[in-house]
Amino acid sequence: MMIHDITKAAGRYKTRKRIGRGHGSGSGKTSGRGHKGAGSRAGHSHRPGFEGGQMPWARRLPKRGFSNSLFRTDYHVLNVGSLEAHFENGDDVDVTVLASKGLVRNSKMPLKILGEGELTKSLNITATKFSRSALEKIEGAGGSATAVPLKKWTRDRTKPTAKAARAARAKGDAADAPAPEAPPAEPPAQDTEAAD
Repeated sequence: MMIHDITKAAGRYKTRKRIGRGHGSGSGKTSGRGHKGAGSRAGHSHRPGFEGGQMPWARRLPKRGFSNSLFRTDYHVLNVGSLEAHFENGDDVDVTVLASKGLVRNSKMPLKILGEGELTKSLNITATKFSRSALEKIEGAGGSATAVPLKKWTRDRTKPTAKAARAARAKGDAADAPAPEAPPAEPPAQDTEAAD
């Protein structure tokens, strides 16, 4: 039976729970919210991990060790034995080709080739890293291994920073602004004392 075979008579649509309709319904009076407290009030919510004011588990548990999960580099890892089964002599192999054949999930991460398994075919492999045993097996079979170093993001120091650009723009605006007009010169004061 599939979901589209279920009829309304068989309970295709579930009746909603009616709350606050008397204690005989099992969800009357407090409507399943209990007596008093923040949880019984309208609009109550709390952040994930909040335990009502007691020390939450994320702070109760001890913190030990170290994890580089925030900044580590993840690789697609593939053994030469897998290449043997999916490629022919003279084929070019890189992460895009591997993704199209379904040997790696996608072509977004860098590729590392390891040496488990046997390789008898001559393949031209391009990857970010090779293990020593993989290199020996690839070159021993008459193939080539091209290591393409991982590109590391670096700041372009030739471009001005946002702060410097703002300062230059403000300086340019000040230079383009018209100079304030000088106040009109006052006429010379006349001697009001009458000459004798």
